[in-house]
Amino acid sequence: MLRRAIRSYGGTFARAIGSAGGAYGGIPKETADVVVIGAGVVGIAVARELALRGREVLVVEAASTFGTGTSSRNSEVIHAGIYYPPKSLKASLCVKGRKLLYKYCCERGIPHRQTGKIIVATSFAEIPKLEHLLRSGKENGIEDLRLMEGFQSMQMEPELQCVKALLSPSSGIVDSHSFMLSLVGEAENSRTTFSYNTTVIGGHIEDNFLHLHIYESKGLQDGTNDAQLLPQFVLIPRLVINAAGLSAVPLAKRFHGINQGILPTAYYARGCYFTLSKTKTPFSHLIYPLPEDGGLGVHVTLDLIGIVKFGPDVEWIDGVDDISCFTNRMRISMVFLDWLICSE
Repeated sequence: MLRRAIRSYGGTFARAIGSAGGAYGGIPKETADVVVIGAGVVGIAVARELALRGREVLVVEAASTFGTGTSSRNSEVIHAGIYYPPKSLKASLCVKGRKLLYKYCCERGIPHRQTGKIIVATSFAEIPKLEHLLRSGKENGIEDLRLMEGFQSMQMEPELQCVKALLSPSSGIVDSHSFMLSLVGEAENSRTTFSYNTTVIGGHIEDNFLHLHIYESKGLQDGTNDAQLLPQFVLIPRLVINAAGLSAVPLAKRFHGINQGILPTAYYARGCYFTLSKTKTPFSHLIYPLPEDGGLGVHVTLDLIGIVKFGPDVEWIDGVDDISCFTNRMRISMVFLDWLICSE
């Protein structure tokens, strides 16, 4: 798969340079200009931008298509930029990114809606936290935030119960798959090549270049520990973008020769959603509680066909393969759903 992708990729920099030596003797290797690891929304967007700037880009993705990880498992919310600390990079990028995302979607006909968001205080003790969010949001450059009394918010959303609320008119929702499909198309039109079912199992530094160890994904599906495998192929890019999502930090730890002390620590949390079905949509805005440690709290989100979701909750786990709490949560979920059905 990757060899075919490289031949398709071509370019002035990609070229065969024989077989790897040393510990990887006999393994074919080739060079490339830019390699992006991961075809989630971040990887695709980076690949598109670099391709538009004239770089020759190869995207390698372990799954069979793009956007199968966290990019397709989220609330699909366009955030205004309220929650990040004032003057932080995250805050400025969120505010700027929100404006660019609406513009991009409007220009290309990508389904989206500026629904607005209501963040609620359900007790008087929560009002100071709500006022703090208002101040932070304004410092981040969000000009349209408005604090409302409980009765005002309930006039907008009759099913809502709260003592005070913060309205964010610029929050919204987007069809994440349509967005990613557009990015992929534009990247490919700018000569980006996508190689799916292609896993980066590790790498090493040699001659001041990161050599990526490649293995076809189908060969890893039997549970083999990829850290113990010799690569089927070695790829040597000028520039590497690690956009592997939840696997980004564990993958970077398998790049031998990189200073491990500069790598961030990964903390993993899992969340579950509930879908409200067989009823008329009770809300027209996104409804959020005050944020909690590790997340924004169990909130109400809408999708573009009117389905209401509640979630996600937050449960800290040891790693991406920790499914024990998920199994327990599924049992709790079934009980909760039974209660919902009985209480209707």
